[in-house]
Amino acid sequence: MRHGSVSYFTADGKPVRPETVPLNKLGTEQAEAAGKLFADHNVQFDRVITSGLARTVETAALVLKAAAQLLVVEQRPRLQEIRGGRLADIAENDLLQSFTAATDGVVDERAQFLGGETVGQLLDRVLPEIDAIRADTNWNTLLLVLHGGVNRAILSYLVTGQRQLLGAFEQSPACINVLDLGEATADVVLRGVNLSPLDWLQPDNRKTTMEVLFEQYTKYRKKPGEQANV
Repeated sequence: MRHGSVSYFTADGKPVRPETVPLNKLGTEQAEAAGKLFADHNVQFDRVITSGLARTVETAALVLKAAAQLLVVEQRPRLQEIRGGRLADIAENDLLQSFTAATDGVVDERAQFLGGETVGQLLDRVLPEIDAIRADTNWNTLLLVLHGGVNRAILSYLVTGQRQLLGAFEQSPACINVLDLGEATADVVLRGVNLSPLDWLQPDNRKTTMEVLFEQYTKYRKKPGEQANV
């Protein structure tokens, strides 16, 4: 799963640090709906892993509560979202590319996310974690509650067997991806991608999550006295 919906900007347009941002009301509803879906289909988890960031921990707790499951939620910081730099330092002409660089085609590993971490650096820390989790035979059904960029990396790696990031794997808030994994590296079945419990077909979504965030940020970038230091 990806974590539920959050508000990266306050009502007056001030950016919120992504390391601390909590779920908003919609995000809470999405997480609860996901948990109810798991319960309705009798999906029982052996393990639950989050990145440790508040929005993933909160999502996991709500999912487990709605699914009536008691599990210790593990935290793996190396699975945190690709890290951006200071938005205020990005030139106006480079803004759109900085927001959307990780969502187009096969993404160049040298591409930076919001002037910060590169895609290659993201893969360096995420893929070994996935290899280790997959090699552990002490679980049958695992729930990962992570982030859009990280989920794209995981899906790309498992489905293709290659170290790469495919930008086309859109990850809406609280979406569910379903994969069956066998012992062989290539033994992977992708059963579902970007399943959104409150908006299954997403008929009104014509933009990616990052395009929406870009529009929200640029709306306030030039506000007098605004300091965008996220």
